[in-house]
Amino acid sequence: MVFQHKQKRQSRREFLKTATAALGAGVASQSIFVPSLVRASSGDQVRLAAVGAGGKGAGDIRETSKDQIVVALCDVDQQRAASTRKLFPNAQFYTDWRKMLDKEAKNIDGVTVSTPDHMHAPVTMTALSMGLATYTQKPLTRTVYEARQLRLAAQRAGVATQMGNQGHSGLGYRMVVELIQRGVIGKVKEAHTWSNRPIWPQGLDRPVGSDPIPDTLDWDKWLGVAAERPFKANWPASSGYEGNRSVYVPFSWRGWYDFGAGALGDMGCHIIDPVYWSLGLTAPNWVEYNGPEPKPEMFPNEETLTYEFPGTQYTEGTITVKWYDGGRKPPRELAQMGVQETGKDKGKPRELPSNGSLFIGTKGVLMCPHGGGPQLFPSENFRGLDRPNLEGWDHYMIWTNAIKADGKTNCPFAYAGLLTETVLLGVIASRVPGQRLRWDSGNLRFTNSDKANRFVREDYRTGWEVQGLS
Repeated sequence: MVFQHKQKRQSRREFLKTATAALGAGVASQSIFVPSLVRASSGDQVRLAAVGAGGKGAGDIRETSKDQIVVALCDVDQQRAASTRKLFPNAQFYTDWRKMLDKEAKNIDGVTVSTPDHMHAPVTMTALSMGLATYTQKPLTRTVYEARQLRLAAQRAGVATQMGNQGHSGLGYRMVVELIQRGVIGKVKEAHTWSNRPIWPQGLDRPVGSDPIPDTLDWDKWLGVAAERPFKANWPASSGYEGNRSVYVPFSWRGWYDFGAGALGDMGCHIIDPVYWSLGLTAPNWVEYNGPEPKPEMFPNEETLTYEFPGTQYTEGTITVKWYDGGRKPPRELAQMGVQETGKDKGKPRELPSNGSLFIGTKGVLMCPHGGGPQLFPSENFRGLDRPNLEGWDHYMIWTNAIKADGKTNCPFAYAGLLTETVLLGVIASRVPGQRLRWDSGNLRFTNSDKANRFVREDYRTGWEVQGLS
């Protein structure tokens, strides 16, 4: 499916009339948050707040707030947030997102959520319950249960939602969807996806001891819903890890079960997206992990995951989708790429990119580097093919404009929640090696593994419970 975000501008009066009619037709008051939907008229500026103002959060609030108003910023790390605070000097600053939302909810229309993965769902669910539009980074959540609950909550709230997988709006992935659904490579028999992640520590045991907490970091609030643990700044030399040596902040939290979702969680909602989207996939039948024996607290440093999905109109029966990371890739021969045809490398074998997806069809192969455009092989079979004529979209402003009732978002939680569930099933499989895990989506459980079911939903730390998630 392709979401169109350019729609006829709806006036404030027209929207109020529509919303009132909906309520009069029997829509339950708790199912539609009219105040947040009509706070900003089509010609008004949207008022935004950010939870997570450093790193990716800085970019998210900057890009969604172009020509708008930033009312408040929140970050547990004041040093990381410093440059964003300078960019928005009139914004109120908080270190506790709960206090920010409690105080500012009536003053804002939407919130960007750009925290470590374990805090995505708590913040987003709270914002949705207040009737606030939300732009939440990928993966939408850390657990499958959270993804299901946010999708349902967004449906009830009726506000504009968008997940931060920007490639969904890019020309490359949208071209993939059109070419696959046009049948250019025939029915798809199998698909492969891969990433060069992790580029942070994984596959290690927790370092012993603790380090002083920086004055600018509120470690307890950073932990949030996760279990308490001592702060540790850097990996010791004895760990053998040669790359980025930080243990948790600002980036290496992704490798820990309690905080992130590993390489798959980081890149899966990007790279699996064009496969899931173009083939019209639903929940998988099963998922299976192949890789090193997992450590107690960290994701493996390399893996291959295999999913099987029910067939769709675009596939040749049931279809397997594979994911590779940590240096693993699909066999190059699958791509039928041949040799470079132009440039200084003419005549040399083509190589798979560091991140990408590969579709094996009955009439040929489509390969798409992450961040690039699709390529068709064998190339001589597709000379003269008309490429889709598409416009570029602004993934951030689609959401901002949707708050003004200017249209729908193109990666709402209705879609992003399903994609995230699929990605996180692979995350669970990496913790249960040697077993093909059969998934019952309707009942949100694996039918053949009590161990795997323990990871579908996980408890929050006492004092950090969130209604609808705890």
